[in-house]
Amino acid sequence: MMFEYSRKIFGYECDIYGHLNNSVYQNIYEEARAMALDEMQLPLKDLNDLGIQIFLKRIEIDFIKGIPLGTEIIIRSRIIEFSRVKSIWKQEIYHQKGTLMSKAIVTGVFIKEGKPYRIDKDLEDRFLIYITIQENSV
Repeated sequence: MMFEYSRKIFGYECDIYGHLNNSVYQNIYEEARAMALDEMQLPLKDLNDLGIQIFLKRIEIDFIKGIPLGTEIIIRSRIIEFSRVKSIWKQEIYHQKGTLMSKAIVTGVFIKEGKPYRIDKDLEDRFLIYITIQENSV
């Protein structure tokens, strides 16, 4: 399942050239994944209440086009690989007119009490209904 999150680029997020600062892309991808988890009815707060966190293990970001100040963007997110220990997300940022601006592959691992954790079967089942595995998805 594809999740979409829209937002505008603000001045404090931009570099001296008036484009989204490279360091802010990760924040935007984080926002979009958190919103996707909310839509999945698996908000980070609820996971945290269970003692479970999702830590990033790896993020690979491709910067395709600069995103100017004031641009309305759409972030599309989906889980492309999932196990009881980790998930891999594919995320893309589009200009509101449909131009691909950036893409990322993000690996998160489940952590409990500071250690990698295998989530229980019930929680796994709640995730699995949202998984999108497509040919050539990475």
